[in-house]
Amino acid sequence: MLIISLILLLLSNSITLRRDKSILYSRATITILIIATIISYDNLYFLFLNKGIGIFGGLFHATSTTNAFHIFILCISSVILLLTSFYPRKVWLKEHSSIDRLLFTRLIYYQTIILNKMGEQFKIIEYSLIILFIIIGGIFLISTSDLVSIFLSIELQSYGLYLLSTIYRDSEPATSGGLMYFLLGGLASCFILLSTGLLYANSGTTNLDSLYIITSISNVSEDNASSLLYWYKSYYIHISLLFMSVGFLFKVSAAPFHYWSPDVYDAIPTIVTTFVAIVAKISIFIFFLELVHYTGKSMFDVDFSWTMSLLFSSLLSLIIGTVVGLTQSRIKRLFAFSTISHVGFVLLGLSIHTVESTQAFMFYLIQYSISNVNAFFLIIAIGYSLYCYVYKAKSTNKEEINENLHDVNNSPIQLIDQLKGYFYINPLLSLSLAITLFSFAGIPPLIGFFGKQMILSAAIDNGYIFMSLVAILTSVISAVYYLAIIKQIFFDKPDYVLNTELNNFNADGLITEKNTIVKKVNIKINNIVLSSYLSLSISIITFIITLFILIPKELLNITNILALILFNI
Repeated sequence: MLIISLILLLLSNSITLRRDKSILYSRATITILIIATIISYDNLYFLFLNKGIGIFGGLFHATSTTNAFHIFILCISSVILLLTSFYPRKVWLKEHSSIDRLLFTRLIYYQTIILNKMGEQFKIIEYSLIILFIIIGGIFLISTSDLVSIFLSIELQSYGLYLLSTIYRDSEPATSGGLMYFLLGGLASCFILLSTGLLYANSGTTNLDSLYIITSISNVSEDNASSLLYWYKSYYIHISLLFMSVGFLFKVSAAPFHYWSPDVYDAIPTIVTTFVAIVAKISIFIFFLELVHYTGKSMFDVDFSWTMSLLFSSLLSLIIGTVVGLTQSRIKRLFAFSTISHVGFVLLGLSIHTVESTQAFMFYLIQYSISNVNAFFLIIAIGYSLYCYVYKAKSTNKEEINENLHDVNNSPIQLIDQLKGYFYINPLLSLSLAITLFSFAGIPPLIGFFGKQMILSAAIDNGYIFMSLVAILTSVISAVYYLAIIKQIFFDKPDYVLNTELNNFNADGLITEKNTIVKKVNIKINNIVLSSYLSLSISIITFIITLFILIPKELLNITNILALILFNI
């Protein structure tokens, strides 16, 4: 990935003007991720046949589970990078949109304002390269098999996220949010470093496989004084892993270590939030899966297990993410608390640790990541679609004032009230957002319902009745703030009016064929629509969320096979 990226970035640097570099870099990065996906997919069959292989002297290991989630991270990252790879709007003329016209003719017009060519996301050259390093850190973390590589991987991912959060240098909120993320993230990294030191001091090895063996033997021989490991107490490793879980729970914004995420999500631009909120969590949860599998459950050591901290965090995340989310008025802060609530479900499936719960955990992680991508894409698309409207707000002296809704900072939609009456402006985007929010709430027959149903089924089957009741109640309560958004979109009157300066919008365009002018056309305000990458991405993901009930077999089979392989069944 790094070698290909350097070659492609050097090529794109040499063949383009400065203002277009960022777009070409993002497209080059998508190409790199697609190539890496093909390589990972090609290795998947080999790893299914084998238990896995150790690489780089045991620092990393490749299994079917790690490879499957490599593919998932690469695909999700490719979709998110589309936001900076194409301009958000285009001109669409119905009479000139047949296949032959699209292939053999070209429309020329003044593009800068119409396409939002001056958007901030197209001026940041380093964006895609930082994302590439974050992805590499995440992939290494999934495959890590040594205490040293754990710390190097999580720091490679985390430092990239800190840089990404503060990449908009002229934005004061983004800088303050990124700085808070960096300082608190450094504190969490100290806990991870402390735990690795304790694990090495107690076991004399940094290799996780050796650690798992020592733990298993010490658990079995705990009451046997003649054992070689009679001196070793298994709760040492549990206390050390408890410190490690604190560091990682901070990084996935699980309660009670969640306090940074609403501020950071809200402060940084929405395009950056999309990546920070989704991709960073997947790698940590899959790393946790193997750690819980080999160290969490012990037949003989029933006094204390570090996985109880995951269960406690799950309970707090479900309650805090739901209750505090009810008071939010800003859309990204609401999504942050929604994410905390869903992290509670993920941690519940992780801490139960049976074949059924592991399948539910993987399925929930995949479906929520996909739904979250769609939600952020929709918020960004709604902002881009309101470029020709002004926000009609009421001042304190009861006089109406009009404010332009700028998208220069990539976060035009900040408040939930800004979505009021949007159904009357764009019914299709409104319907897609409603479907995604219903999926978050767990309304059947959407994909989110099946994720929650599988987690709750595994919890009840294994005797976690209290946690199941809390999860059901918080899921019902969280539906309140999702329905509040839907109510404002569909049943309230919009606070937007068409910008009077654009009432007489009239632009000229030229249709050319083989560098020859064929026809002069007139471009009206109604001819400016969302770009194809936005509409296609949102349409495909919305169809997946809606029609999953018709084609559930593939995803359920994949997660079931991965769970069975993990448990050697």
